Amino acid sequence: MIDEFAKDNLHGRLRRDRKALLWKLDGLSEYDARRPLTATGTNLLGLVKHVATVEARYFGEVFDRPSPEPLPRWQDSNGSDLWATEDETRDQIIGFYRRTWEHSDATINELLLDAPGHVPWWPEPYADTNLFAIMVHVLGESIRHAGHADILREGLDGRTGLRAEHEKQIDEEARAAYCAKIEQAARSAAPIKA
Repeated sequence: MIDEFAKDNLHGRLRRDRKALLWKLDGLSEYDARRPLTATGTNLLGLVKHVATVEARYFGEVFDRPSPEPLPRWQDSNGSDLWATEDETRDQIIGFYRRTWEHSDATINELLLDAPGHVPWWPEPYADTNLFAIMVHVLGESIRHAGHADILREGLDGRTGLRAEHEKQIDEEARAAYCAKIEQAARSAAPIKA
């Protein structure tokens, strides 16, 4: 009974965060979806591509259920899953992510939480694991990167939130006053030296 509750709860949260990550692309130009927004090149479409690749590997290879999508060998990872090339369209990457969901969901639905898996890229003694641990791990990855996406999107146009239906109209005046209050607290706590 508790296993099904745990599995359903983790799976539900994973589904929620998948949608939140994709929502961060809504309404963006091709350039804004792809351009590097941090010093390390992090970008919104690249986050989607990366999370799709991570999910495809963990719910595929780990349980000897390879993804139907072509993936480079994990040993050959060169960071290309972190950004979209000029030849990859937004629709292709989103389609890859959605097809990965279907494959991952099938793995989750068909296996028990204690189903054994093996993660060849994890060090021993951690490489042998189970579905529960992988669900927690992938959910953590998804949440982490959805949070990155939230901050990146806020930096682009001020939009925030987990889902479109909870988004509120941006009140620029209230935001400016709030940020000024935080800035004042920071300056008071650590005075700037001339």
